Amino acid sequence: MKIITWNIQAARTPDGGADLDRVVSTLTRFSHFDVLCLQEVASGYESRDGRPLGDQFAGLALRLPGYNLACCTALDTLAPDGGRRRLGTMIFSRYRIVQVLRHSLPWPADPEVMSMPRSALEVTLYTPAGLLRVLSVQLEYFSLIQRMAQVERLRKLHREAVQQARVLRPGGPEHGAFEALPRAAGAVLLGDFSMLPDSPEYARLLAPFPDGTPPLRDAWHVSQPGRRHAPTVGLHDDHPDAGAPFALDFAFVSAGLAERVGRMRVDAAETGSDHQALLLELS
Repeated sequence: MKIITWNIQAARTPDGGADLDRVVSTLTRFSHFDVLCLQEVASGYESRDGRPLGDQFAGLALRLPGYNLACCTALDTLAPDGGRRRLGTMIFSRYRIVQVLRHSLPWPADPEVMSMPRSALEVTLYTPAGLLRVLSVQLEYFSLIQRMAQVERLRKLHREAVQQARVLRPGGPEHGAFEALPRAAGAVLLGDFSMLPDSPEYARLLAPFPDGTPPLRDAWHVSQPGRRHAPTVGLHDDHPDAGAPFALDFAFVSAGLAERVGRMRVDAAETGSDHQALLLELS
């Protein structure tokens, strides 16, 4: 099973435009995928060169036929022309989607920096190996206060899901919206976390749970113990003040899935988005 996560930055191109066809061709060159998590999908905004982006949610759906999909908008605001401006994430899956959950992440006040609402998109998939939860996220970049609160929320969501997976709830198909749909204990959490591997929020996300909930593990270090995480941001930044490239994009797996983690790699070739695509393979 091949899973890709990528912050496409509204399909940004090197010249400041936007091109969804380039996004799809980049993915095709990088790897076949069974599940795709895209962050910063936009609608109603303008690209950096001033041209309208259109509806990228609809545009990507048209360009990736044959996949089941789910989307979530973290930002939905009134545009100057009276329309809507939206920013969010999408998940494409070759497997059937049992359930979609859209989680608003905490946004505590932080008057010192710019910020915006953030969300996590969760899908439960029927895969050949059984049920699997996949979450695509993008955490706040500028505010440590907000990012730490969002990490705590992700931990609570994981613990809640594991608890629900361990019990049988009443409710059959005849009960309509009360039907007890399954929720998998095993999870893959991917996306743009806006945190460094040596940061306190990274350590907190991977911290043990006091009630025995299986902790999350960084799939990169599971697949390549002792090797520094490959950078996913700033690989092609030619600004004279730019520092060394660094990692902000990760794939985390619940402990029970660690033995299934296979190869991981970063697409270092793409030069449009500041972020590079990250591939996780599960046996």
